[in-house]
Amino acid sequence: MAAAFVNMKSRLAGVLALFMLSFSFQVHAALLRTGGQTDLPRIQLNKSAPGSRAASWLGQPYLGGVKEAINELALGSHPDYVALNNYLDAQYYGTIGLGTPPQDFRVVMDTGSANLWVPSTKCRFSIPCWLHHRYDASKSSTYKPDGRPFAIHYGTGSLEGFLSTDVATIGDVKVQGQTFAEATKEPGLAFLAAKFDGILGLGFLEISVDKVQPLWYNMLEQKLVPEAIFSFWFNRDAAGAVGGEMVLGGVDPKHFKGNHTWAPLTRRGYWQFRLDDVLLDGNSTGFCKIGVGCQAIADTGTSLLAGPSAVVAEINQAIGAKGVVSEECRTLVEEYGSAIIDLLEQQVDPAKICALLGVCDLFTKMDRGDESHHRKLLEVLRLPSESAQAGPHVQGDVPCAMCETFVVWVEHQVMQNKTKQQILYELNRLCDHLPSPKGESVIDCAKLPDMPDIAFTIAGEPLVLTPEQYILKIGAGGQSQCISGFMAFDIPPPMGPLWILGDIFLGAYHSVYDFGNERVGFAPAV
Repeated sequence: MAAAFVNMKSRLAGVLALFMLSFSFQVHAALLRTGGQTDLPRIQLNKSAPGSRAASWLGQPYLGGVKEAINELALGSHPDYVALNNYLDAQYYGTIGLGTPPQDFRVVMDTGSANLWVPSTKCRFSIPCWLHHRYDASKSSTYKPDGRPFAIHYGTGSLEGFLSTDVATIGDVKVQGQTFAEATKEPGLAFLAAKFDGILGLGFLEISVDKVQPLWYNMLEQKLVPEAIFSFWFNRDAAGAVGGEMVLGGVDPKHFKGNHTWAPLTRRGYWQFRLDDVLLDGNSTGFCKIGVGCQAIADTGTSLLAGPSAVVAEINQAIGAKGVVSEECRTLVEEYGSAIIDLLEQQVDPAKICALLGVCDLFTKMDRGDESHHRKLLEVLRLPSESAQAGPHVQGDVPCAMCETFVVWVEHQVMQNKTKQQILYELNRLCDHLPSPKGESVIDCAKLPDMPDIAFTIAGEPLVLTPEQYILKIGAGGQSQCISGFMAFDIPPPMGPLWILGDIFLGAYHSVYDFGNERVGFAPAV
C-alpha cells in the first residue's frame, strides 16, 4: 500500500508541476521581401517551465493580462529580431535592457497586455523580487523619475509599484523615453517560481493600465522599424537550442510555409478577431452561431487554449480528459478508502488515521476542536446539492489534505450506519465534483493516436491542431504526464464569450500582428 501511495504521489507531483511553476490573408509582398534579410532586428525567445504563468495554481489563470484588460475595455530601419527562450513547451520569454548602460531583464512578450513592468530594487519585502533581476535607477544615467503609482490585479493579488522612464533596449534598437513600472510588490507563488522577471505588453493602448504608452507605440513613433508589424515563431521542440523568435517590423519566411490566413481585428485592445467555428474531428461544436461566429484573441502570454466551459467540456470529453485532482482523488479512494472506514469503525483516533496510513507526516494531525477547520475540510469535497458554488481548490500537501477530508466525511457516514459500499460510492461521487486548479485535465498519453483533430476556422480556413499539438506532455518515458491543452475560462458579456488562443495554438501557427492594417495572420509554422 505504501508503494502504491508513493507512485500516486509521484504522479500527482508531476501534474502539480504544471500548476506551481505555474505564467496571440497573406503576407503582403513588401513584408515578404524584407523578411528574409539577415540584419533584421530579432529577439531570441527562451521557454519556461510548464504552467509558469503569472497566476500559479492558486485558482486564477493569469491569461496574459487578459482579465485586467477586459475590465479596462469594459470601460527606414530594419525589423528587430528578438530571440525567445523555450522551457518545456509552456512559456516563452526574451531579454530586453533598461537604462544606460542596459540592465538586462527576461520578460514575457505578451500580446494579451500592454504594459511593461520589471522588479525594482525598491522591492524589499516581496520575496519574488529578490529571486529575479531588479531595476536600479541609481545605476542608469538616462533615468527620469515619474513617480505615479501603478497596480495590476491578478488572480493571486495585486502587483504594485510606481512608474519610471528610461531607455529601453530591444534587439539592436534603443527606445528613448520609455515609461514602465518598477514593481515593489509581486503577489503569489507564481512570480516566485517564474523563469521570467517581468512582462512586456504588445497589446493596444486601449488596454494599457493608466494609459501608459506601450513600447511598441514608441518604436513606431521613433521610426525604429520599417513596417508597423511584428511576428512570432515558437519552437515547440523543448530540446531545441532556440525557443523561438520575435521579429519587430517584419517576418522571417523560414519560420512558416504557405500563405498567412488573415483576420481583421474586431476590436482594438487585444489582438481580437472573429472565430468562425470550432471543429471537433471535422464537425462543428455548434457554439459559434452561423454568420456571427465567436470572438478570439491571439495571446502570446497564455500557455494553453482557453475557451467557454461548454465547448471545452465537450472537447475534453471527446479526447478522454479527466480532471487532474478528481483523478488523484479517485486513486486515493481506491487505495485508502476501505482502510479509513475500517479504522474508524475500530474507533481509532480520527486525527491519527492519515498518519497511520502513511499519507500524512506522522506529526500532521487535525485539531478536532477547531470547527472552522472542520468546515473548511468539508467544503473541499461538497456535493452539488450542498452549495451552488464550487468548493475551494485543494492546496498544500494535496494527498494529505484529501485524506483528512475523507476522514472527516467518512466519520459522519459511519455514525449514520452507512455500509462500506455506500460510503465508497459517495466518496467517488465527491471526487467527480472536486474542481481541478485552473480547470486543466489529464490525458492517457497512450491514447494520443486515437484522439481527434481540433480545428479553429478563421477567415473561412480551418486551422487544424493534431493531438500531438494540443496535448502538453511533461516528463519522459514511464513518468510522462499528458495534459489537455484546453482550459475552461468563461468571460461574461459584453466582452465574452471569448476564446484565448495561447502558445499551444501559436506554436503550431506562425503569427503576424499587422498594427498598420489592424489584422492578424496565421500560417503553418516550420
